[in-house]
Amino acid sequence: MHTIEVVAAALFALALVHTFSTKYFERLAHRHPRHAGLLHLLGEVEVVFGFWAAVLVLAMAAIGGGAQAIAYAESRQYAEPLFVFVIMVVAASKPVVDFIQALVAAIAGAAPVRTVVAQVWLCLALVPLIGSLITEPAAMTLAALMLGALVFRPGVPERLKYGALGVLFVNISVGGTLTSFAAPPVLMVASTWNWDSAFMLAHFGWRAVIAVLINATVMTLVLRRHLLDAPVATAPALAQAGSGAARGPRIVSLIHLAFLAGVVAFAHHPVIFLGLFLLFLGFTQAYARYQAPLILKEALLVGFFLAGLVVLGGLQQWWLQPIVSSLEPTALFFGALGLTAITDNAALTYLGSLIAGISDPAKYMLVAGAVAGGGLTVIANAPNPAGIALLRRGFNDESIGAGGLLLGAALPTAVAAVMFLV
Repeated sequence: MHTIEVVAAALFALALVHTFSTKYFERLAHRHPRHAGLLHLLGEVEVVFGFWAAVLVLAMAAIGGGAQAIAYAESRQYAEPLFVFVIMVVAASKPVVDFIQALVAAIAGAAPVRTVVAQVWLCLALVPLIGSLITEPAAMTLAALMLGALVFRPGVPERLKYGALGVLFVNISVGGTLTSFAAPPVLMVASTWNWDSAFMLAHFGWRAVIAVLINATVMTLVLRRHLLDAPVATAPALAQAGSGAARGPRIVSLIHLAFLAGVVAFAHHPVIFLGLFLLFLGFTQAYARYQAPLILKEALLVGFFLAGLVVLGGLQQWWLQPIVSSLEPTALFFGALGLTAITDNAALTYLGSLIAGISDPAKYMLVAGAVAGGGLTVIANAPNPAGIALLRRGFNDESIGAGGLLLGAALPTAVAAVMFLV
């Protein structure tokens, strides 16, 4: 078993290097058109962890036999990848996006600034905080769809796009901490440590709100000169709310919102939310004239990415947990913040929940560091791949560099870190 763990750690490291090299594969695809299809596939950041998870399963079969490999793959819990897939599709449906856009437009119209500036601020501030109610993946999907046409388009400097992406990712990560069920890293420890929503609001929520408002305000001020009053979306996936489908009656929007609420309510029961999803697909077919194309491809790729992370991450406990358990509270905060960049923050807090006798200050510091660092990389927080999938068309070469994201998220991460350490 230790041999397999070492192999898994090596493959995890290769997957991380691959994640930071996706732009290189895109450049190779342009230089070698004969193999462009394969190189483009390897350049898809959502494919990375699924690809290396498949390599791990094959390696396990070679080392320990096919039965052991299959048993390990089937022992993993895939509720989160399935949930993210379903919530992305439902949240990005035209009636839901129309409703959220109308809400944002109504609030923005009453603001004492240009409407488009207010809209960007609301997408970077209000929508991430709503994630504490509708879950972070749903908030990420809605914010990305609306910001795509406003910020991630030609005419906006690439460095500012990375800055906006970093703010969005960090704000989504910390904005889900107002409740105990919306942020994956909080969910992993809430029942074990008896943290309810009142506890989260008192210890994390107000700090998160201040960090989100600071980050959103600064980024909006930086972007304001580049914002057009009548932006044009750059890709069908980003402009799907304006795809030409008829605006449906209010009852259609209410039914879509009911499906969204149902999926959120049963987020930990895959049989139920998958059943609701099948009913949702039937409803969209029955009233196709009020729908835009569902983002099934983007959502499937994100689910594949997260499932790969579940498979690869399941064998990293042997080296991660000793690091987490050996740190004092303040060191644990910065250790969690750094480790989150190379591991999913939910996996990190889950490992912390397994440590017997961990002190209350250490519990707080572990979770605070994990959520503060949730925007640094694509794998740091479960909703991040959803944002990548929906917004990458707005970047050069239609790909997002890991280095650019890291730099873009650095300052908003520092703001969140300061607030959680206050």
